[in-house]
Amino acid sequence: MIYRLDHVGVVVEDLEAAVAFFVALGLEVDGRTTVEGKWADQLVGLDGVRADMVFVRTPDGHGLIELSTFRSPTTTATAPRAPVNVPGIPRITFAVKSVDEILDRLRGHGAELVSEVARFGDGYQYCYVRGPEGIIVGLAEQPN
Repeated sequence: MIYRLDHVGVVVEDLEAAVAFFVALGLEVDGRTTVEGKWADQLVGLDGVRADMVFVRTPDGHGLIELSTFRSPTTTATAPRAPVNVPGIPRITFAVKSVDEILDRLRGHGAELVSEVARFGDGYQYCYVRGPEGIIVGLAEQPN
């Protein structure tokens, strides 16, 4: 039986840039830690794991995102920048008060619209932005 969604994890190269992006979006830093040792190696299936993590939480207190960067072991792979419809490309979508206001804030942190803001129905707006490391974030604004 599943009780609830615990958190979403995203690995990034520039941890502070990712934290700044999510704080600009409106999330709050909930904690920081470094993990390493046998249990971390067992969990991720790698040897010599040392990772820094920052947890950011949505203002309502229910949504938690783990942003992490691995100091070791290092990787040669880079983050995907594939289109939104490629299987396995993660998206995190947030309900927001104003898509336009959020976009203005996020652009200062390198965010780019994937396409354009879709407007339909009685004022519903939805868009995807690509943030640090290619993270795709959905912004959904429902009419008042």
